[in-house]
Amino acid sequence: MIYKIKDVAQITGGILIGNGDIDIKYLLTDSRNIAHAEYSLFFAIKGERHDGHKFIADLYDKNVRCFVVSDTTAIEKNYPDAIFIKVDNTLKALQVLCAEHRKMFNYPVIGITGSNGKTIVKEWLYQLMREDKNIVRSPKSYNSQIGVPLSVWQMTDENDLAIFEAGISQASEMANLQKIIKPTIGIFTNIGQAHDENFSDKQLKVLEKAQLFSGSETLIYCKDYLQITETISAQKNLEQLRLFSWSRKVRADLQIGRVNKTATETEIQAVYKNDFLKIKIPFTDEASIENAIHCWDTLLFFGYEHELISARMSMLSPVAMRLELKEGVGNCSVINDSYNSDLGSLAIALDFLNQQKQHANKTLVLSDILQSGKDEELLYTEVANLVHKKGVTRLIGIGYAIARQQHKFNIEKLFFNSTPDFLSAYNNSFFRDETILLKGARNFGFEEISKVLQQKAHETVLEINLNAVVHNLNYFRSKLKPETKLMAMVKAFSYGSGSFEIANVLQFHRVDYLAVAYADEGIELRKAGITLPIMVMNPEEQSYDSMIQYQLEPEIFSFRILNLFEEAAKRSKKLIDANKKLSVHIKLDTGMRRLGFDDKDVNELIVRIKNNKYLAVKSVFTHLAASDEPEHDEFTFSQIKKFNELSSSIAKHFNYPIIKHVLNSAGIARFPDAQFDMVRLGIGLYGIGCDTAEQKHLQNVNTLKTTISQIKTVAKGQSIGYSRKWIAERNMLIATVPIGYADGLSRKLSNGKGKMLLREKFAPIVGNVCMDMCMIDITDIPATEGEEVIVFGEQYPITQLAEDMGTISYEALTSVSRRVKRIYFHE
Repeated sequence: MIYKIKDVAQITGGILIGNGDIDIKYLLTDSRNIAHAEYSLFFAIKGERHDGHKFIADLYDKNVRCFVVSDTTAIEKNYPDAIFIKVDNTLKALQVLCAEHRKMFNYPVIGITGSNGKTIVKEWLYQLMREDKNIVRSPKSYNSQIGVPLSVWQMTDENDLAIFEAGISQASEMANLQKIIKPTIGIFTNIGQAHDENFSDKQLKVLEKAQLFSGSETLIYCKDYLQITETISAQKNLEQLRLFSWSRKVRADLQIGRVNKTATETEIQAVYKNDFLKIKIPFTDEASIENAIHCWDTLLFFGYEHELISARMSMLSPVAMRLELKEGVGNCSVINDSYNSDLGSLAIALDFLNQQKQHANKTLVLSDILQSGKDEELLYTEVANLVHKKGVTRLIGIGYAIARQQHKFNIEKLFFNSTPDFLSAYNNSFFRDETILLKGARNFGFEEISKVLQQKAHETVLEINLNAVVHNLNYFRSKLKPETKLMAMVKAFSYGSGSFEIANVLQFHRVDYLAVAYADEGIELRKAGITLPIMVMNPEEQSYDSMIQYQLEPEIFSFRILNLFEEAAKRSKKLIDANKKLSVHIKLDTGMRRLGFDDKDVNELIVRIKNNKYLAVKSVFTHLAASDEPEHDEFTFSQIKKFNELSSSIAKHFNYPIIKHVLNSAGIARFPDAQFDMVRLGIGLYGIGCDTAEQKHLQNVNTLKTTISQIKTVAKGQSIGYSRKWIAERNMLIATVPIGYADGLSRKLSNGKGKMLLREKFAPIVGNVCMDMCMIDITDIPATEGEEVIVFGEQYPITQLAEDMGTISYEALTSVSRRVKRIYFHE
């Protein structure tokens, strides 16, 4: 639907400034997600750790002209043809607008909440019902205070069913979401431990989640969660609900009986209305079984015939909960989102594609979009417009329908009738220096294309969670004063996590500075499209000319380095012609005794730089020796005091501002009064806190995984591995996994000192760690060849691995070899 912006102002109670007759069709809260700038309205939402008003200038440059703001300074700036709606609270305005939009429609709306399974249940219901109904649903996991209104805004007269999920993290949030979704049918998936810390007890959490169903007609739920059952029975505002339940234990509408698992599928038996029923699903884990039964119960409520339910349940496909970014052939990057293909998820995937700056060329490999409910010509007109708006440079279409509509795509293009046809035509010249997005419906088998395009690597991978990086960044930002800048450390291959990919995320989330160890790291980032200021902490003489060329800023820690960089500056004719000074960062030694100018050097340093026409001091900083160790706090305070004195004596001699910074990750939390002008965030960004209290607030970023190559039986008394260091004290079952010291697994973990996680149980490393592999004891763990093994991750954190190695987390994390393939994912 299209609204006039004056109507939006009236609905939200805002003050309109500008032309009120502009049409609004799309809502924005994220500057990355622009598709139709001329019809978009941006809500500048302020949060604890971000402020949408800071993005208005960028959006204006991208032709967005309509804004909802709460900060009048945005209006006062020079945006000649912009239209503003001034409100007190932009998030509240977004929610009010979308709640009003919801009132326009009378078809059934399913609202899903619970601790786990919301997104899977929603996506599986879509898979199961899309052939019969035109469904609008939440994109991905849009279940928050912002995500829910954006989801509801998608409702149109063309739909005849809506499915939205609602998630909360603290009390008093669900009432807002209930007003927006107003579900006629509710699904309460389960209750678990997620966000327990924000509720006084689990009963309160159940009660809060159940508020979604006040005003609903029907609730579908599992009776086996007693707290859910008791809450529903006790609440007067839920008395109107028709309850449609399932259970494994007590009498329910759908009574679950035997559950039989094989290696690849599960048969679930049940009784419904005195009839014996059964379904098979291509999953065997308990979470999938529970999610499938919720869907089964829902289809029965809707009146589906059991034969149809059974047939469709057997075809359920996995839900891709994240977008994966991997290294590909031909110096390409590959984004794999090949489990589904619909307009909503395509738009999200294209936004992620657009965030990648490492290659100018962007190729979309797209299958037919199945069961959209739209006319084919209209559907592919929308797809073509979306592809054009998102800046895709080449399209490879796979399927008869998209091939029939190829005339709609006015970019470089290739079309194939099927995936086998594409693979037959494929050769090594197809892709070179580009970012490739694979977006295909499940039955097109795009996993085969993914295998061909991925760079060959062994079965050990390091997964990097980009969402967790952003979470950790925002956590530390919440500790800073509004005016304090933030420098993010991406040295040492971003602590092993991959330099460009991390830097790209940090650039979008507007950190102020990046820091690398050596110039070649900074040059790599510049070539990949990173434009943030970059400080080089260990500048080497042979790299100075390149540093000037790529606008990298050196750390100056001695007069020798200063002399050498001065000479490089003089050689730069471009610099002299431009009459531009080079930024440098002065390091002071206040007690670390590693690098930096001493107090006695400061006066000479001031004179040298003041008399130098080529250099300007960008910042002055020092390094704390023990900011994470309370027993050395007195020494840390003395460092801070000394730095304050020395840096102030330098700054007063210059007529321009000089940034001062001293705090690292640990210091941000422990010494809040020493933030000065900027802080340096390093290991904390990657999910490692300075103590157990801080660790609870951080999310795990890195997970190192491998697989079982072979399983062997070892008799009592036999030896295992090089030098026969391990002798079996009993008959054993061992698994060989393809990770060794060449991958970064320390030999210190040999012979029982280290362990890995298999099926949520620890398997000790037995024998010496080899170069490319090692062996683990799986005698008491049922396992199969090819099964996944966790070296470190959420359940076995890098901090624990480092302790087992007898070292620190920094060393353990940065030891992961570059030959280990990195997989980046964004949920």
